[in-house]
Amino acid sequence: MLRHVRITHRASGEVIAEGPIGFFGITPFEGNYYIARKYLKTSRLKPNWIPGFCVYKFLYVWLDLRLPDGTREPSIGWLYWLPNPLFFLIAFRPAVPQSSPALSVQEIA
Repeated sequence: MLRHVRITHRASGEVIAEGPIGFFGITPFEGNYYIARKYLKTSRLKPNWIPGFCVYKFLYVWLDLRLPDGTREPSIGWLYWLPNPLFFLIAFRPAVPQSSPALSVQEIA
């Protein structure tokens, strides 16, 4: 049976992503969810251009969630924009932590 998840911002109810767990959907990797663009349900994740570096996954930028009322949830996710080619599963996919106090992750039918 295919598992599906919905990732929601707790404070606003904004749905960040919804889709199947797996290679072509929402990929769990190292305690994070890497979201295929097809399953990204918001256009409100915006780069804040604060760079980050991982020694084996390479360069990323942090993503803020900018809500319609003008509030923002800073650095709620990230995007590898210069990824290690060996980790093609995470390349150019927005990512969020699996366990974040700002996010709710629900398994859906």
